[in-house]
Amino acid sequence: MITGLDHVVVLTGDITAASAAYETLFARAPSWRYSGGGADRTLFTLDNTTLELVAPHGDNDAAQHIRNALATQGEGLASLCFRTSDIARTYRRLDRLTLKPEPVAEVESRDDTSGATLSWKRTRAATDATRGVRMFFLERAQERPLSVRTTPASITAMDHVVVSTADPERAAALYGARLGLDMALDRSHPDWGRLMFFRCGDLVVEVTHRPGKSETDAPDRLRGICWRVADIDATHARLVAAGVDVSEARTGRKPGTRVMTVRNGTCGVPTLLVQPSQGKPD
Repeated sequence: MITGLDHVVVLTGDITAASAAYETLFARAPSWRYSGGGADRTLFTLDNTTLELVAPHGDNDAAQHIRNALATQGEGLASLCFRTSDIARTYRRLDRLTLKPEPVAEVESRDDTSGATLSWKRTRAATDATRGVRMFFLERAQERPLSVRTTPASITAMDHVVVSTADPERAAALYGARLGLDMALDRSHPDWGRLMFFRCGDLVVEVTHRPGKSETDAPDRLRGICWRVADIDATHARLVAAGVDVSEARTGRKPGTRVMTVRNGTCGVPTLLVQPSQGKPD
């Protein structure tokens, strides 16, 4: 049903500042910009997925909905959008699994710079059925253009997106049995809790449960993103020179990896960069 993570949505109150911040972080230019439906949007398409920045635009209901979300939760991760090769089949499966999908809609956007158009079909599962995480499912008619690298030591791809849960068993059932993602790892540790990795195309949806959390009815939350780099030392030097607050590179939890934390310029998204072991995805 799901072939990959098409994109993640990040809400922001200032699309210009957010676009500039992510252009600095990624060392890549935006691949698509468009306005419509109550929002301004900027997309950065990397090697395996897209980050979509969304800010309110205008005074309609959709724009007010975005403003309300910003007032409630602030800037940050808002949605996961999975890619599928057959939206009609995906809709039927979501319906059978009581994920209460919306009717499939056909959508088109026009890039503000080039005038090119993209079209896709999408549906959305009910948020109360996906444990509080907004999830869309779409079938695209065309590939998006890649974001052009602007300087060396750019971000190459997403490594994983993190979801925190208070009920790991139900979360495992959602991402594994119901959404059909392959569980690649299920590990517990007394210090950092339980980690579950679900393969989603060329990246991972990481579901975490911290020890001592007993409120199993609390909704799941999108927590952060880890991006891949080819040379973490070069990326560290580039970001420091650009004035981005980053930690020193350190040994990652997975053998052979090195990681560093990005402390600002991410629209409130907790962000980690990883250099995979031997150039392979972490």
